[in-house]
Amino acid sequence: MRTIVYLFIGILFGITMFKSEAASWFRIYEMFKFDAFHMYGIIGSALVIGVITIQLIKKFDIKSFYGETIHFYPKTRSVSRYLIGGIIFGLGWALAGACPGPMFTLIGAGFIPILVVIAAAILGTFLYGILKDKLPH
Repeated sequence: MRTIVYLFIGILFGITMFKSEAASWFRIYEMFKFDAFHMYGIIGSALVIGVITIQLIKKFDIKSFYGETIHFYPKTRSVSRYLIGGIIFGLGWALAGACPGPMFTLIGAGFIPILVVIAAAILGTFLYGILKDKLPH
């Protein structure tokens, strides 16, 4: 049952990404050139909705869809890990023209060359797993 729910949510997310043009290489290129507010508006509204949702979950002790308690664990503060990780993620996003969510949306939309980007993302994740103990956390 959970798989069907997650599949439905993923399909809905993909349609939203594609229709809002968040999966558009042109929109991402436009964002990195600071030519338009479109992508910043999408990212900013997602951030605001996320913050409000987390605060509501904490305040009203909202349970998950399956009745489980939702726990939030504080992360250790570190400038280097977020700076290095953010730069690597941003460079990959700028070079590929897609971040992880839209990559799979683009496959569904028929953009087959994105498979090269997905393969590189999987390789990068694998390398992170190997180098994890040597990186700042």
